[in-house]
Amino acid sequence: MFKVTIAAADQIRQAVKQGGAEGMALRLAATTKADGGLDYRMGFDEVTDEDISFKTEGVEVVMEPEYVPLLDETTLDYVVLDGEEEPQFIFINPKDPNFRHPGNS
Repeated sequence: MFKVTIAAADQIRQAVKQGGAEGMALRLAATTKADGGLDYRMGFDEVTDEDISFKTEGVEVVMEPEYVPLLDETTLDYVVLDGEEEPQFIFINPKDPNFRHPGNS
């Protein structure tokens, strides 16, 4: 199951208000890159009949069925990474061979 942390959910709710996206869901997608790693996309969108839709931490999340295998067991977080000043969204995905958790060398 895909999860959103409390920090990410708070930031998503702020983005909804700032972007005028009330009533829209957070749409997620992932594709496999040539090196085997994953490329993630997200934005606000309307829900369609073909979408997989669920709520996590009060955020409605949607994705097309083809992305479920790549995003299952993934957590979306909002953190300050080492060497950075501003927080950013990160996808913590055990299926992504290129992912390194912040704080791990």
